[in-house]
Amino acid sequence: MEFKNKKLEQFEKDIEKKKIAVIGIGVSNIPLIDYLHEKKAEVSVFDDREEDKISKDILEKLKDEDEIVRKVLEYRTYSKLKSTYADGLLAVISDDGKIHSTFNQTITTTGRISSTEPNLQNIPVKIELGRELRKVFIPQKDCVYVDADYSQIELRVMAAMSGDEVLINAFKENQDIHRLTASQVFGVPFDDVTPLQRSNAKAVNFGIIYGIGSYSLSQDIGITKKEADKYIAGYFAKYPKVKEFVDNCVETARETGYATTIFNRRRYIPEITANNFMQRSFGERVAMNMPVQGSAADIIKIAMVKVWERLKALGLKSRLVLQVHDELLIETCKEEIPQVSAILEEEMKGAAKLSVELEVDMHQGNNWYEAK
Repeated sequence: MEFKNKKLEQFEKDIEKKKIAVIGIGVSNIPLIDYLHEKKAEVSVFDDREEDKISKDILEKLKDEDEIVRKVLEYRTYSKLKSTYADGLLAVISDDGKIHSTFNQTITTTGRISSTEPNLQNIPVKIELGRELRKVFIPQKDCVYVDADYSQIELRVMAAMSGDEVLINAFKENQDIHRLTASQVFGVPFDDVTPLQRSNAKAVNFGIIYGIGSYSLSQDIGITKKEADKYIAGYFAKYPKVKEFVDNCVETARETGYATTIFNRRRYIPEITANNFMQRSFGERVAMNMPVQGSAADIIKIAMVKVWERLKALGLKSRLVLQVHDELLIETCKEEIPQVSAILEEEMKGAAKLSVELEVDMHQGNNWYEAK
């Protein structure tokens, strides 16, 4: 069974006999160069000595200016979808018609569960064709998938752990947190926030959790480093207890050698006292994000256990089949949908008692795509 991709077929027609420059001769570009030659494209290769990273960065910047650059990037995306996910998943289907992944409890440093052989947590969702791969995952006869996903759990955990009243009240009042941040940071009325300002504020909100610096933020949202510095400073000025919280996380980790979650699970961070600046900076970022990200990981694990115990105790046929970060997927017998939905909401919301209530988005469908 071969995965047919119309995008790849169209790409072949588009690049035939075209003049194309390939920047960098890293590992991923060699088969691309061979392929372009095979299609009689006139290829010029420039070795930037930084291989794939710079090649990709440069191509991303040029994609809106040059149609061929855009098509090369599209080719790489769709080619990876085909080889890694479409063909890759077909190769691991068992005799029972199912894919059996391995879930690892203690491999990741954050505490999150990981999936291997194959990794079912990494199926792309940022592009439509990637999301459509989820359509091939279907429940058993007379069942549907019920999908429950925590809503902005890490931002809620950060609000609770930092005790920042502005963030806590925003969640309690069910405000659009990204619009609120845009209003606070950019100094515009809440109702006048533009889509671009909200998008940039969203990047700041999530970036702060991971200890993002001004350079990384500038690259993520296409602004200058000076502007990014201003955004981050503006964020901390409006949410001072978040700034106090992340500073305390770093200082505590420097003193103790580890960071902890709200459930007192530790991650040791030897890098935080390293003499090397890059290692020390990495350690500081870990100290900032581990309490929040690690706590969110603990919460979803607690929820998983409680959901499984409830399903078993009630003798339900429905079963937990997948966990993807903040999301639980239940193969649900149609007659058990009301019970399963109630169990998911109760146990996921009740997995941790915080000053900010946990919220859950829930959907159902005849395949994983529809349920998400």
